[in-house]
Amino acid sequence: MKKFLIINGPNLNLLGKREPEIYGSQSFEDYFELLIEKYSKSCHLSYYQTNHEGAIIDKIQEVGFEIDGILLNAGGYTHTSIAIADCISAVDTPVIEVHISDITKREPFRKQSYLELVCKASIMGHGLKSYDLAVDFLLD
Repeated sequence: MKKFLIINGPNLNLLGKREPEIYGSQSFEDYFELLIEKYSKSCHLSYYQTNHEGAIIDKIQEVGFEIDGILLNAGGYTHTSIAIADCISAVDTPVIEVHISDITKREPFRKQSYLELVCKASIMGHGLKSYDLAVDFLLD
């Protein structure tokens, strides 16, 4: 059975409370339970959230040679972190960039992603369903 890790970056622990008009009103923990149930027969999903850039890098390095895929929503670090991009380039595991909103249709500073060139795909703008689509991509 394939193993995938979802890594959520800064402020994503506030899903369900933070700007529900953009990010929805469901917590990620509640959504993750539904995701586990949906994919229980096809893959093993685990989840890690941190507000710290270095912790994201540490986690990618920790699992980046032993699991089958990473779904990464780096939050604001998407637009600022060359270090996370370098880390993705250094590991074997395919990484899918995931965003709940469509960052290309948001504020000008959000349009730049340092991760898109090093990730296997970028999936955005489908709400929490972006994670489902990323799992489907990795399973294919």
